[in-house]
Amino acid sequence: MVTVTLGSTGITVNKNGFGALPIQRISTEDAVRLVRRAYEGGMNFFDTARSYTDSEFKLGIAFEDRTDKVFIASKTPALKAEDFWNDLETTLKNLKRDYVDIYQFHNPPFCPVPGDGTGLYEAALEAKAKGLIRHIGITNHRLHVAHQAIDSGLYETLQFPFSYVSGEKELELVNKCREHNMGFIAMKGLSGGLLTDYRACYAFEAQFDNVLPIWGIQREKELDQWLSCITDPPQMTSEIRKLIEDDRKDLCGEFCRSCGYCMPCTVGIEIPQCARMSQLIRRSPSKQYLEPVWQEKMHMINNCIECGKCMNKCPYGLNIPKLLRKNLEDYENILSGTAII
Repeated sequence: MVTVTLGSTGITVNKNGFGALPIQRISTEDAVRLVRRAYEGGMNFFDTARSYTDSEFKLGIAFEDRTDKVFIASKTPALKAEDFWNDLETTLKNLKRDYVDIYQFHNPPFCPVPGDGTGLYEAALEAKAKGLIRHIGITNHRLHVAHQAIDSGLYETLQFPFSYVSGEKELELVNKCREHNMGFIAMKGLSGGLLTDYRACYAFEAQFDNVLPIWGIQREKELDQWLSCITDPPQMTSEIRKLIEDDRKDLCGEFCRSCGYCMPCTVGIEIPQCARMSQLIRRSPSKQYLEPVWQEKMHMINNCIECGKCMNKCPYGLNIPKLLRKNLEDYENILSGTAII
């Protein structure tokens, strides 16, 4: 079994972490069965968040009698101390636990530090002193915040998007975390669903001994894939290397990672899906995206007023209106039969 240690936390877990965001979309019964199967198959790190509706609650039911056998990380979007305490109280109640192994600030627009006026980091320190949280972490999509968190020496883990279509800047974060003995938790290992070969995704992440990828899992067949990586870890073969090279040529550059921080749209456009429709249609089962309901959603792009609000919130600096128009043009060509999919 391949394991990874999250820096100074000393937490050593299976190389496959369970991303529990998707279980909010399925019934409690199905979610409990799924995460228990994951644990029984060798997974022992589960990542959730207050913002993932009932995800914490479902994990709490699944692991109520196994609190000492799994590691659970959760997150708070709080931007002031009062909200931090409210979130932590709710998290502990949902998880049916006395503590959280790693409690992370969830994509804050700044790096919380002592004396910044928010009281956030001071609250986290107090919670740690009381034994309510074991380790303090941070998640982000902004490179400058990630660097500040590492440089501060205040955080034990960083969660950041990292997949085989990531660039040198993301790789720099991975190496910097290693140098600072800081755990690196890789989200978006499937790049928001655009990467479809789990073997390639695993083999890439396996090259980094300090990286713990968390895979978003909603279905039994998805879980089966990741559990197979525990019993038979995919290797970086020439075939997989070629697949990665081809995907990088296709995807590297300006593409939507589907993080959703651009939302809500002023005129109701579903930006995370519409801004990457070309890739979705070509890289996943496309029939659903060609049905009338999605045609209507795509044509809402014509209502874009270019207010700039989505661009101001995009952590990747994408020109979203331009990306939307480009995807709509390709979509219309696909519908008319003039584009190849």
